[in-house]
Amino acid sequence: MATVVELPVVPPPLPASWAPPAASGKSVSPLVERKLLPAGQAYLAHVQRAVHNLSFEEHDKHAEQEQKRLAALNGAGSSVEDDLGVGEEEEPEELLSLDPKEWKKQDHYAVLGLSHLRYKATEEQIKIAHRKKVLKHHPDKKAGAVGDSNDDAFFKCIQKAFEVLTNPERRRQFDSVDPYYDLLEADVPSQSQVTKHKNPEKYFFTSFGPVFEREARFSKKQPVPMLGSYDDPKETVEAFYDFWYNFDSWRSFEYLDKEVNEGSDNRDDKRYTEKKNKSERARRKKEDTARLRGIVDTALAVDPRIKRIRQEEKEAREAKKRNKGGVNGSVDAKQKAEEEKRKAEEEAKKKEEEEKIARAEAKKAKAAAANAAKKARRQARAAEEGATA
Repeated sequence: MATVVELPVVPPPLPASWAPPAASGKSVSPLVERKLLPAGQAYLAHVQRAVHNLSFEEHDKHAEQEQKRLAALNGAGSSVEDDLGVGEEEEPEELLSLDPKEWKKQDHYAVLGLSHLRYKATEEQIKIAHRKKVLKHHPDKKAGAVGDSNDDAFFKCIQKAFEVLTNPERRRQFDSVDPYYDLLEADVPSQSQVTKHKNPEKYFFTSFGPVFEREARFSKKQPVPMLGSYDDPKETVEAFYDFWYNFDSWRSFEYLDKEVNEGSDNRDDKRYTEKKNKSERARRKKEDTARLRGIVDTALAVDPRIKRIRQEEKEAREAKKRNKGGVNGSVDAKQKAEEEKRKAEEEAKKKEEEEKIARAEAKKAKAAAANAAKKARRQARAAEEGATA
């Protein structure tokens, strides 16, 4: 507890020129009793000193140490905004010049600085990124800037991105058609790329692993089996391909629906637009299912585990026959004939699979050429319409 020291104080004499002040004539307010409640920081500090038997100096030292400890914890990972590191990506001129009227064509994750997280971004990260962008691009901060005639354009894009990504249904629709992943389709290796690689086993897992990880986010059934490793048993490999050949996707394409003309009250126009949107969604869904099936077909055709499993089964059959031949003394001629017949069937089956793969690749190439031609015709038609307009 604090100690009390008494000091003798002798007041100086009053100056000779001093005189008492004249009466002001004002009445003194009556005394008022007030009840003081034991609360507040001063009272808590008093309680801490009394409970722990600390002096004022010891209490202040203890409080300073506690503040340092909390600051260290914040520096190690408690600061939410600093640790998440969202909303601080580079903003190229192309991004800043986006037209808010064309908000359906913008990358909402890139607008909020979440390109490195995309569909993995949490609700808290989206809110933090939005707050940072608003503080940086609010129109009030750009008011009066010389040569800036569209101060709030990118700010409107920020608000639209936040509106879409904080709505679970609309965010799922956008994630279904996220333009970022369309650029990654070129990363899916072909059968020839895997077979011609100097280390096909390692290349298979490093190239197809990320592909299946990306596609897994569309599955209604969770958890989704991943590609695994070379030493996986037969049951695990069969379960993997059984799941992906029966993949149940929640992916939808409502985000790409064509909007009804503004101001149009024509019911026939609305019905026609809705019918066309429904037809386009069905077409895109069908194409996406075929695309995923093609990826699984290619993976199955070049999966080194399939070859390993077949080899192990063949060796097991041969070992069984050798053991049986040791007991009987010799291998029966009928068994030799069956073995030769089985080999011939395996070779024929292998040849048939190779022909099937070749036909599939030819069909895929033909479809790609047809799609490219269709796209070229659409572009030419759009150019003609633009020129006419």
